[in-house]
Amino acid sequence: MGKKPLWVPTIVAQVSLCLCLYLAFQLGQPQNSVYLHRTSESRDLYFISVRGGFRPLKQQTHLLKQMARVAKKYKAKFVVDISDLGKDDPLMQNGTLHFSSLKVPWYTTTVSGRYGGGYFQKQIRLPYEKTLDLIGVDTGSIEGKVLISETSSEFGYNQLHWLTRTLEATSSDWRIVVGFHPLAECGDNEEGVEAKQVVESLHHSFMKYEVNAYISGQSCTSNVQQGSLSYIGNPGSMNALASETSVLRRDSEVEFLLHRVSSLEMVTYFVSSSGEVVHKSILHQKGRAAM
Repeated sequence: MGKKPLWVPTIVAQVSLCLCLYLAFQLGQPQNSVYLHRTSESRDLYFISVRGGFRPLKQQTHLLKQMARVAKKYKAKFVVDISDLGKDDPLMQNGTLHFSSLKVPWYTTTVSGRYGGGYFQKQIRLPYEKTLDLIGVDTGSIEGKVLISETSSEFGYNQLHWLTRTLEATSSDWRIVVGFHPLAECGDNEEGVEAKQVVESLHHSFMKYEVNAYISGQSCTSNVQQGSLSYIGNPGSMNALASETSVLRRDSEVEFLLHRVSSLEMVTYFVSSSGEVVHKSILHQKGRAAM
């Protein structure tokens, strides 16, 4: 037999080296990284929701950098800022000032107490001639309890009336309501912590007018299913002003949510401070949720 050409071992060695480098790179990367989830659904709409409020400067900067990277990769069209500060929220102010990919519309919730006036409606065009209604409600608060009900105050009555008229008039394919306070309250029972009670006046309107999701701050759990309606809680950094926790705990905490909306489903990725997806939920157009 003739000798193998001298270049054959060289080629084999180079291919083997490239394969080893590729495997090493893959093993060194978080397999749940949010940056690995973009596929061919380039026509779907992406947006981010985040818990606003005050944070230590280092923590806020890290969060905004992560958000900016995700917003750039997925071409996020807008940000939902779950805050009780409205346009005075420092996260929104610094994000839009210092990061180009975050210079998109920010729709910010607010809490204005019994005087009201902090609710809004934005209609957003989706591909395939679909539309999404983003409806913000001003939950208001007294001692941390949600105020919206037909009898609690004039503010609550007026806002509920506005919400009813708004939902009656809309013909959008997706209907997402956002507010600062979670509407699913939690309590202990023999099966552990679970959704206990939903503010009946709003829940009735949501169900009657086929609202798909309510996005807010988190109560006891990140996702509560009530019939065809999904309550999505954004934990953010609820203890942002508390003392620093361990690096391991901070890396696993959910910092913001990335939402992908298509004509048939809305997928929500719960993203940690290290850029990993620690949880995912899928809401189908008819309200069937999958985890």
